[in-house]
Amino acid sequence: MPAIKREYVPGWLLMLAVGVLSSGLAKIVVLGGKNPVEATALAVILGILLRNLGLVPGYFHPGIGAFEKILTLGIVLLGASLNFRVITSEGPRILLVILVTMGTSYLVIYFLGKLFRLPQGLAILLSVGTTICGTSAIAVTAPLIKAKQEETSYAVGTITLWGLMAILFYPKLAQVLGVTDLSFGIFAGTAIHATPQVVGAGFIFSELAGKTATAVKLIRNCFMVPLALLISFWYARKSLQAKKERGARLEWTRAFPWFLFGYFFMAAFSTKGYLSPTGIRASTEAGKFLILLGLAGIGLNTVLSSFKPVGLKPLIVGLLGAAVVAGCSIAMIALVL
Repeated sequence: MPAIKREYVPGWLLMLAVGVLSSGLAKIVVLGGKNPVEATALAVILGILLRNLGLVPGYFHPGIGAFEKILTLGIVLLGASLNFRVITSEGPRILLVILVTMGTSYLVIYFLGKLFRLPQGLAILLSVGTTICGTSAIAVTAPLIKAKQEETSYAVGTITLWGLMAILFYPKLAQVLGVTDLSFGIFAGTAIHATPQVVGAGFIFSELAGKTATAVKLIRNCFMVPLALLISFWYARKSLQAKKERGARLEWTRAFPWFLFGYFFMAAFSTKGYLSPTGIRASTEAGKFLILLGLAGIGLNTVLSSFKPVGLKPLIVGLLGAAVVAGCSIAMIALVL
C-alpha cells in the first residue's frame, strides 16, 4: 500500500468513526434472534446523511475521496476466507441450484436495468448485489467498473430495502404454504441478498432451515470475486476498445484489477493450509472492517441531488430483480431436489 498522505488522515478518521458507529447500531437491531441489518448498509446511510446535512467540511474530502485505497486492501485480506475446496465439496445438486439461479438472475436483472435505461454501472451493481452477496458484492465490483459513488450508494440502498422485505415476508409465506425446512433453507440461501438477512430468515423459519440457509449462502459467497473478475475483464476490454477507437493511448497495465489477484493469492494460501485458523479469522475480520470503512467513504462522497435524473427506476428494477431470483430459485429447487 502506498505511503499515506497527510491530507487523507482526517477523512479516514471520519470513515473510521462512521464504521464503528455503524457496527454498534447493527448489533442493536435483532430479528429472529439474529442481526439482519448489515453494518455496511448502515455505514453508507450514515455517510450519506452526514454529507447531505452539510456536516462534512472540506478538509475531510481528500481522505474520503481516497476510500478505494482502504476498500481494495480489505478485499485482498478477505481472500483468506475463501477455501477452493468448499466449492467442490458440497452436493452437486445444491451447487447446480446456486449456479443456475445466480447466472440466470444476473443476466435478467442486468437486462432489466438496460430496459429501464439505468446507467450501466448501476445496472451491474444491482445485478451483483441481488444475485451474489448484497453490499459486499457491490463493494467489490464498484471500483472495478469505475462506478460513481451515487450509483454505489443507490445500489446499496435498493438491495438493503428489498432484502429486509424478504426477511419479513418469505418465512411467513413459506410456513403458510407448508414448505419443508430443507427446501426453505436452500431457497433462503439462494434468493435473499445479504448474509445476515439469509441467516435471519432461515432461523425465523426453523433451526434446520437456518443452518441450511447459512451453508448455502456461504457457498454462494465464494463466487463473488470470480464473477467480479469476469466483469472487470469485460469492462476493461470495452474501455480499452473505446480508447482505441478514439485514438487515445492504451494503458493495458492500469486496465486490470491487480488487487483481485491479491485476493486469489490469499485464497490459495488458505486452501493450501499455509494460514492457521486464527490467521484466517484475523485476516477475514480485518478485511471486512476495511470494506466497512470503504463503504462509509462511499456514503460520505454521495450527493443526493445527483439521484434526481434516475428517479425511482432502480427501486423498481430491484423489486423485479428480487422476484426473478426468488422465482428462479423455486423453479430450480422443484426441478433438481
